[in-house]
Amino acid sequence: MEIILSVPRNAADKILGRAGARERVQEWRNQQRRVVFTNGCFDLLHPGHVRYLAAARRLGDALVVGLNTDASVRRIKGPQRPIQSEAARAEVLASLECVDLVVLFDENDPAALIAELQPQVLVKGADWAKDKVIGRETVEAAGGQVVTIPLVEGESSTHLIERILSGQNQPPSKEKKA
Repeated sequence: MEIILSVPRNAADKILGRAGARERVQEWRNQQRRVVFTNGCFDLLHPGHVRYLAAARRLGDALVVGLNTDASVRRIKGPQRPIQSEAARAEVLASLECVDLVVLFDENDPAALIAELQPQVLVKGADWAKDKVIGRETVEAAGGQVVTIPLVEGESSTHLIERILSGQNQPPSKEKKA
């Protein structure tokens, strides 16, 4: 028997271009579903990402993740990033049960995508001040809300990459120092 590896069907159905994303979000709106939007690079998926995305999904009926393209990540994070391709990052995100849609954007920020999709809830990590969240004005002007979610301390793609490059083979201790 030959085993063929491919993107799981449920994940492939969740990765759409901008036009498809607009149509899907409009379908959800027609069904009175509350659409939540968040965005990021999601370079090396870690427990902090998973918890953040699950919390974001609980704020509505459908979670849309705007994913920076490879070119966008390089402009923001530098020439050594991303570690994983946009296709790999999209597949991993779409494989999560809490994620309903993944759409790539090539701009440095998601403002245009947020304006196109018009989510009812815009979510960012608590490292962002609410008044600095990109797309806030668009969402609030349409009657939506902006929510910040606490980050998991010590969990970031940048920290993972630094650990790998330094040859550190043990995760940082979670113990509190006296």
